[in-house]
Amino acid sequence: MAISLSVVLLLAIILVVLIRNGSIKGGPAIVAILFGFFLASTGMAPSIHRFLNSLAETINHIKV
Repeated sequence: MAISLSVVLLLAIILVVLIRNGSIKGGPAIVAILFGFFLASTGMAPSIHRFLNSLAETINHIKV
């Protein structure tokens, strides 16, 4: 749960920065948000969730 919340917060911050810098306009931002919302309710959601979890674990195990 903590990883999901962190990812959502990070993506929200990135989206706000992109909108403020003019890199992405309001309309496309809303489309991207709606796409993510509806994608989360599809059958692909568990696979995406597992992929992101494994990616986070891999990054966590990297020793610098």
